[in-house]
Amino acid sequence: MMPAALDLMILGTGALVALSGALLGTFLVLRGQAMSGDAISHAIVLGIILAWMLTGARAGPIVVGGAALAGIAAVLGAQVLARSGLMGQDSATGLVFPAMFALGVLLINLNARNLHLDVDSVLLGEIGYVWLNTVTWFGVDLPVAGVTLAAVTVVNAAFLALFWKEQKIAAFDPGLAAALGFRPQAMGLVLLTLTAMTAVAAFDAVGVVLFLAFLIVPAVTGQLVAASVFGILVVAMGSGVISVGLGYGAALQWDVSIGGSMALATGLGLGLALLASPRSGLVAAVIRRRAIRLEAMVATLLTHLATHEGTAVQAEECTHAALVDHLFWREARAQRVVLEALDRGVIRRAGAEYALTEAGRALARAAARRIDRRAAEPREGSA
Repeated sequence: MMPAALDLMILGTGALVALSGALLGTFLVLRGQAMSGDAISHAIVLGIILAWMLTGARAGPIVVGGAALAGIAAVLGAQVLARSGLMGQDSATGLVFPAMFALGVLLINLNARNLHLDVDSVLLGEIGYVWLNTVTWFGVDLPVAGVTLAAVTVVNAAFLALFWKEQKIAAFDPGLAAALGFRPQAMGLVLLTLTAMTAVAAFDAVGVVLFLAFLIVPAVTGQLVAASVFGILVVAMGSGVISVGLGYGAALQWDVSIGGSMALATGLGLGLALLASPRSGLVAAVIRRRAIRLEAMVATLLTHLATHEGTAVQAEECTHAALVDHLFWREARAQRVVLEALDRGVIRRAGAEYALTEAGRALARAAARRIDRRAAEPREGSA
């Protein structure tokens, strides 16, 4: 088999993992159920090994069904514990899914030593070897893992296409969804079931733990960047697919785990979004804070000029030196605020003094009224 064909098999399978994960992960993140995806991804290990122990099946609908049931059992078990009042939701989740995962790994070590299923494959998968298990369609060899993931991706996309409105409303306002008859709990249960099926399909490719990276991280990236649900989904899908390509290139360059590199690459998109997103990025936040500070300083300048306008000390207080000496501004800050006020047309130069324009006086009066209202408000704890 040509190396290019092998590369396409690996990249195609990884892209399908990213796409199928993004379709479901977007709504898991919006619903605040990211940890449910974590619980399912861990619990399916127990479902897979129990299905094999009971039936001898290592693939097919029995294994998929067992894994899906185990995933749903993990989520429901955590919910039952939380509703009992014995512990919080986070504690219940943290108790159930590590226990199920540990039990699954223990059963693998005790009963499946010759099953070609070990802890490393559970954690990391073997996406680099997907070409060893292929099926021929129309004369083309396709990896079985890729075909399975393609089918799951189509199912996920069809579900969202059919229930897009219901999922959106349930994600933001479950009460409204229930009032409209959309059955948000049933929609959530189907979403979790599809997540379990997708995790099983991704088992051979990237492992159940690394699947979480493709399920959650691109969706969080989209949430930081986009303002609409559709935008979040598009960014999540794009971020996941790009991460597959970058991770594969890095793995070949440094001879490391392909699945691990792909999953780690999802963090690059998240880091870029955290840094440069125009909505929620750190750079945008710094710019907004600087703009707010500058706005406050311009208001202070206008209030200062209005306070001393027409008084005996106007010639002294309405000068550049007074801004530095009396407002305790550094020279650079004073110059920046004055230039901003001049650009806005709220002050003008009158010889050596600064004077308010009509627009500046109106803003100064508005600022004074805000100060008066805040002063009149009762302080917290006062009688």
